[in-house]
Amino acid sequence: MSFTVTPAAEKFIRRLLMFDGGPGSALRLAVSPGGCSGLAAEFDVETTPREGDKLVEVGGLRFFLPAESRLLLEGVTIDFSETPTESGFVFHDPKASSCGCSTEEPAESVAGE
Repeated sequence: MSFTVTPAAEKFIRRLLMFDGGPGSALRLAVSPGGCSGLAAEFDVETTPREGDKLVEVGGLRFFLPAESRLLLEGVTIDFSETPTESGFVFHDPKASSCGCSTEEPAESVAGE
């Protein structure tokens, strides 16, 4: 099991664990296919794993991961983005193909006169 957590995501996760958890708590991260990045996630701070979860430690952070999440996170970089309009985890998966759901508008073509 190998995934990376960026400094921005690490800071966010550590805050969650500090304010919502206690000793031995971990971030339960349930990842599923979907979303623009190819992955969608639900997360919560929990003190014990649920049935089927596995404890995974990355960079000193503890995660409870269901089986599907462990498969989907292989090789992924977890980042955290915060803008004035939204915030959340961003998953960079080198295995995923682009879905083409960019907010950029196509360049206008200029017809010759």
